[in-house]
Amino acid sequence: MDPEPNPHALVPDGGRVAILRALPGRGDLLCAVPALRALRRARPDVEVTCVGLPETEALVGRYPAYVDRFLAFPGFPGLPDRRPDLKAIPRFLVEAQARQFDLAIQLHGSGAVSNLVTQLLGARRCAGHVEPAGTPPDRATFLPWHEGCSEIRRSLRLMAHLGWPSDDERLEFEIAPGTVAPVDGAYVVVHPGASSAAKRWTAHGFRDVARALADQGQRVVLTGGAREAERTAWINESLDGRGLDLAGRTTLDELAATVRGARLVVANDTGVAHLAVAVGVPSVVVFTRSDHARWAPLDTTRHRVVPGSARRVVSEARRLLAAGELSDAA
Repeated sequence: MDPEPNPHALVPDGGRVAILRALPGRGDLLCAVPALRALRRARPDVEVTCVGLPETEALVGRYPAYVDRFLAFPGFPGLPDRRPDLKAIPRFLVEAQARQFDLAIQLHGSGAVSNLVTQLLGARRCAGHVEPAGTPPDRATFLPWHEGCSEIRRSLRLMAHLGWPSDDERLEFEIAPGTVAPVDGAYVVVHPGASSAAKRWTAHGFRDVARALADQGQRVVLTGGAREAERTAWINESLDGRGLDLAGRTTLDELAATVRGARLVVANDTGVAHLAVAVGVPSVVVFTRSDHARWAPLDTTRHRVVPGSARRVVSEARRLLAAGELSDAA
């Protein structure tokens, strides 16, 4: 049996830790926050650098309590989330190695390619996950990758293995003070888009859900980015004036404030679904081809996971809305 890692030997007092989390989505980072929080609570003395895609730097910057520095990752051959900038890779590795990390933690995936990237950061030790048939770079600090596992709990399990246990699974998202949602009153949010086509349920399905909710007297607020505006506009036209289309018209803080003010969120498996969890709003999340065991909310009472069925989505939405009304009455 391999020995347990010594957390004090892994990172000395005032040491440096790199976290590789070069995934593109907001939900990808939100699901890593519990692990970052566990590290910071156990080792407030260390400097934590997040290695991530350039487009996520501003989002990572929202967590100064857990991350001290950011290092932009130019991609790498074999990793699918962006086309690698091959010319930038040598410069990136020189900069990473110059930071003299004591520990580099791979929170990027199964490790097929990302473990090599983690090793190339030049840290004294590495940690992460390895595929069942793979060879761990360090038997004391790597755990087997299991597909049917929550992304949140998987990362927390690794932190516990490294000596920093935590049972705090909460997601966090702090909205900038003074942010006002561009809508008031009682409403439900319907978010029909997703960055990945594999995660998008049909526009017709969301239209049917939005109309059913409007028929029940709910004010429907449609959200999304500018690229989703055509889809939300088409859905909004079917609501005969009973909806409000905000797609492409909100900042991230305004979107989060809109979600926070909603009675309910209906969304694909995308960042807004994780945002609803983080701000404490009930949700119905439609899973099509993505892995619900990995990405579904852990609270199955306030957050319901359903397949692409308008009938099922509306049924779960009604239950959550009714439960909210009972809670308000109490």
